[in-house]
Amino acid sequence: MSDAQQLKTLSWVAIAAGAGYVIGKKMASAGGSCETKTRGELIDGKAIAAKVKEDVKAATQELVALHGVKPGLAVILVGERKDSQSYVKNKKKMAAEVDFHTVDVDLPDTVSQADLLKEVEKLNNDPKVHAILVQLPLPKHIDEPTILKAIKVEKDADGFSAANIGNLCLKGGDPPLAIPCTPAGCIELLQRSDVEMSGKNAVVIGRSNIVGMPVANMLQSCDCTVTVCHSRTKNMEEIIRKADIVVAAIGKAFFVKGDWLKPGCVVIDVGINSVDDATKKAGYRLVGDVDFESAKHVASKITPVPGGVGPMTISMLMKNTLNLARHSIGLERIPLRRQQSK
Repeated sequence: MSDAQQLKTLSWVAIAAGAGYVIGKKMASAGGSCETKTRGELIDGKAIAAKVKEDVKAATQELVALHGVKPGLAVILVGERKDSQSYVKNKKKMAAEVDFHTVDVDLPDTVSQADLLKEVEKLNNDPKVHAILVQLPLPKHIDEPTILKAIKVEKDADGFSAANIGNLCLKGGDPPLAIPCTPAGCIELLQRSDVEMSGKNAVVIGRSNIVGMPVANMLQSCDCTVTVCHSRTKNMEEIIRKADIVVAAIGKAFFVKGDWLKPGCVVIDVGINSVDDATKKAGYRLVGDVDFESAKHVASKITPVPGGVGPMTISMLMKNTLNLARHSIGLERIPLRRQQSK
């Protein structure tokens, strides 16, 4: 059964518009009157990612015990970019925590495209490696699409191959072997937060291949009515005001204002942007695509930045690796969650 079919069988607990608010204290004004502040419930990405990690670890232990197969993740890092090194370090750390077999391939930024392709081919042929991840970006002299296409679809850790994306989008087709990690994390956040999706209006802001396009298809698989907004969309504010669910992935700090939102909507903020902040040691802080301070008083549920979608991405990478290991011995993949949390 495909992810689309599995998601369509989900049962949901309905929430009324505005449900889930945390009611703040009444604040007396100078004139003696009071007003009540409301604040949307925070969707805790760190806590939910930890639960996904626990599920993956338990499934990994079962796979080893019953079939003698330990999921294997290979990560190729080219060059010495500090951000890429940090991302790879975090992925390797979680892989160790869920008891995966890992393979590290560290190459200088002077490596030729031909030599990099040879490394990919070695991993393609390694039976202990079930998932291959090439950390992007690559040096300018290397063609990224060529390298990514060289990864066998059976080992596509990121779920970005044409075959996996095609199967994700096809109604009633074969299930994808892996699904893009950040969009999968968005859906997992919604499901584990008991957000009703069937019949709801969802707006995705951004149409990238990495987030916007796949998450729009996944929301549609959940029986949402989906609208995708982008840089050429007219009357975007009016469209967003009709949304029960907003997924912001446009890459612009504070782009979505609180007064653009429908009261009681659910907001998933995928954006990670840096803004100057002299009070921080680094001189900046991370913010999302949504103006959190104004939006938190309108939305019923909202993800913070940081601490929302970000932690989910690596957890979903682990889930992809587990599923690719299962596929290698003919077992069905573990789908996105089928039932709401209690």
